[in-house]
Amino acid sequence: MSKSIIHTDQAPAAIGPYSQAVRVGDTVYLSGQIPLLPSTGALLEGDIAAQSRQVFENMKAVCAAAGGSLADIARLGIYLTDLADFAVVNAVMAEYFNAPYPARSTVQVSALPRGAQVEVDAVLVVG
Repeated sequence: MSKSIIHTDQAPAAIGPYSQAVRVGDTVYLSGQIPLLPSTGALLEGDIAAQSRQVFENMKAVCAAAGGSLADIARLGIYLTDLADFAVVNAVMAEYFNAPYPARSTVQVSALPRGAQVEVDAVLVVG
């Protein structure tokens, strides 16, 4: 089965040797998004809520470029530099997702690229 690369200028460009997303059949694997501003590539300054909103906005743009939406996400991985932010990230996620929610894991990590407080990756299924 062949794979196709998904790219949009509405989300930040990759900051390394990877693609924003890769589609294989009906499955799209989204690379981790941190709260970079698509227009400048700079890290959004702000609290965990603001950074989380930017991450989900970036993910929404990549999903759209792949022919889907956040509602088509089957699985999310959330990486936080402080697990004390768990409740805030849950509240922001509830602004972007409705039931039935995707499967999800949330883990604390020691650091993220560019000093971000949150990173999210996903698996999207489009038909």
